[in-house]
Amino acid sequence: MSDSTVLDQRSENLLDDGDHERFAHYVNKTDMTRSAVTGNPVRALCGKKWVPNRNPEKFPVCPECKKIYEDLKAIGR
Repeated sequence: MSDSTVLDQRSENLLDDGDHERFAHYVNKTDMTRSAVTGNPVRALCGKKWVPNRNPEKFPVCPECKKIYEDLKAIGR
């Protein structure tokens, strides 16, 4: 077993269980692009961490991500 295999196993354990399978989340565009190329997980505004692999247009927007996004937008960030 190589070191890279151990790292891959460890990163799987760091992924969040939960509603990320049921919602589309807001994620930094750069992180999303990087994930598409590398397969590394991303972290949504709500804190969920996962490897995107589904079409987000088929899911409702995560209410927590949406609230955080709107709050950030309201303060000009």
